[in-house]
Amino acid sequence: MAVKIRLARHGAKKRPYYRVVVADGRMPRDGRYIELVGRYNPLTNPKTIDINLEKVDEWISKGAQPTNAVAHLIDVARNGQPVVEKKVKISKKAAAKAAAEAAEAEAEADAE
Repeated sequence: MAVKIRLARHGAKKRPYYRVVVADGRMPRDGRYIELVGRYNPLTNPKTIDINLEKVDEWISKGAQPTNAVAHLIDVARNGQPVVEKKVKISKKAAAKAAAEAAEAEAEADAE
C-alpha cells in the first residue's frame, strides 16, 4: 500500500481551504484518509500553515511519501520562513493606462 501525505481540498468554489492528510495513494483526492495531520489556508494574509510535525515525522518514518506541495509546507513550518508571495500581474490595458497617467503627470510637472 502506497501511503501519501497530501492536500485534500475543502472550502467553497474559488475559496480553497486544504487539509494535510495521510491517505492511501489509490484513494481520491478528497476521499477517505487515514489521519488528519494539519491544515493550510492560502487565503489569509499571511498564509496559515498548521501542521503537526510530530505526526508527520512518525508517518514518514513508517514510509509515507509527502507530495511536493506538502514537502514545501513542511519545510516552511519547520523553518518558520514566510511563504513567498507571487507578484500580481497587471493587464496590458492597465499597464498602458498607468503609463499614460505617468506621462501626463510628467508633462504637467515640466509645464510648471
